[in-house]
Amino acid sequence: MKRMGMIFRAKANKALDRAEDPRETLDYSYQKQLELLQKVRRGVADVATSRKRLELQLNQLQQQSAKLEDQGRKALALGREDLAREALSRKAALQQQVTDLETQHATLQGEEEKLTLAAQRLQAKVDAFRTKKETIKATYTAAQAQTRIGEAFSGISEEMGDVGLAIQRAEDKTAQMQARAGAIDELLASGALDDQSGMHKDDIQAELDRLSGGTDVELELQRMKAELAGGSPQQAIEGGTGQGQSQQQPQDTPRFDKQ
Repeated sequence: MKRMGMIFRAKANKALDRAEDPRETLDYSYQKQLELLQKVRRGVADVATSRKRLELQLNQLQQQSAKLEDQGRKALALGREDLAREALSRKAALQQQVTDLETQHATLQGEEEKLTLAAQRLQAKVDAFRTKKETIKATYTAAQAQTRIGEAFSGISEEMGDVGLAIQRAEDKTAQMQARAGAIDELLASGALDDQSGMHKDDIQAELDRLSGGTDVELELQRMKAELAGGSPQQAIEGGTGQGQSQQQPQDTPRFDKQ
């Protein structure tokens, strides 16, 4: 079971590695960093809101404390010491609340400053990551294109491999058909195969055609010589024919040996 689990994990890891696109991974990481930065900014805004509420409460308490102090002075001026004492007692209670709120206000202000600094640092990191992300994506895209071009030129890519196999099969079939055609021509020439169309010539007819073709060439040559010499082409042809016959006549005349 452990071995099967290891094999399954290895296969799954290989499949994930093949399906993973670094550009998509970088974009996803950047999106997560933006979400974290947004949460930090929201936290800063919440702390700032709480600090502002404390400031408003402090202002109200300070106003009430000032009012009580003024009331105590007036009561003491009127000879109402008891009212002055009550006003000062209330002022003392408010002053304790003011002290507590000022402590909370200082704490929130410190937290706000820390969060603001953290947000600024995180913003700088996110901006740097975005620049690096775009650089890596551009480099990866260029490397991928260069790899595909190299594979296309070398013929090791899947598409070019199929094209190369098709060309090789076509060349093999062409060579086979050429060899078959040459073999059939040789067999027809040797007489091993009969030409059913009647267009094939035997060796005697081929030799006669060759000789007649040579005679035509000789006649054309004599005509051109006569034109260059200033004579008529017909005389040159007849002369060439007569010379040919005179040269051939001794060969045709039978010779008898004297006994």
